[in-house]
Parts: sequence; structure tokens; C-alpha cells
Amino acid sequence: MQSKATTVDEYIEQLPDERKAAMKKLRAIIKKHLPKGFQECMGYGMMGYVVPHSKYPAGYHCNPKDPLPFLALASQKNFIALYHMGIYSDPKLLKWFQEAHAKASTKKLDMGKSCIRYKKPDDIPFELIGELVSKMTPDEWIAMYEKMLKR
Repeated sequence: MQSKATTVDEYIEQLPDERKAAMKKLRAIIKKHLPKGFQECMGYGMMGYVVPHSKYPAGYHCNPKDPLPFLALASQKNFIALYHMGIYSDPKLLKWFQEAHAKASTKKLDMGKSCIRYKKPDDIPFELIGELVSKMTPDEWIAMYEKMLKR
């Protein structure tokens, strides 16, 4: 489900009422804990957090006109999704998150390679998400991204 919203505020305003509070809270947690250097934007119809061209001029290899994506947040049809490229790229970070999630939530972790899904807003471990987003700086993400590109 891609939104046509051009700003994050517009995106949130268009959400169903039962999702707005959770998405606003997730946004606040992310903005509070995300290391300096990332930038909030809309991308691919989702709320995004990217390394801007001012920090990484090469941009995203799939489309260099786009900034380097790191994190996205979306209200999908049946769940709220957090897409975190760090857990996709760093096995140690993934292992930490899986173990921490098991301690922070009574719900089974529902995730793909970079997508963490929550069917109910009440199931979201907000503080754990804050801790997760704090664990990788833009410079660390750039280094990991470039290492993966060389493979």
C-alpha cells in the first residue's frame, strides 16, 4: 500500500484513526533515538529515514537521484511495518534484535529480511524500537552499505 502523500505529516493524517496514535508514537521514538545525520522524508510511499546526498553524494545505487535509504515506516493493509536495513545487513544486530524482542514482547516476532511486522499497535515494543534505531550511525551504515555493494 503506497501512499501518495508528499510529507510525513500528510501521510500520518491520511492513516486510519486506529493506526494514527501508534504511527505518531513510532515516529517520535525514531526521531528521539536515531543518530544525527539521518534525515526524515517520504520515499516509496512510506515514511523514510535516509542518509541525505549532503552526507553521501553517491545516493542509492538503484537510483542515485535518491538518498541512501536506511529505515522506513509504513501502515500496510494488515500491519504496521518497520523496514530496517541495518538488521538486514548486520547479522550481529539481527541476532541482538531477535533476542531483545523475545524479552520485550510476549508476541512471536513476525519479520522478513528487513521488515518487522506488527498486526496490532498494542504489540509494538516502542522502547525496543528506539534502542534498535540508535544502534547504527550514518557513517556505520554507509560503510556497511559500501561493503555489501562490493560483493
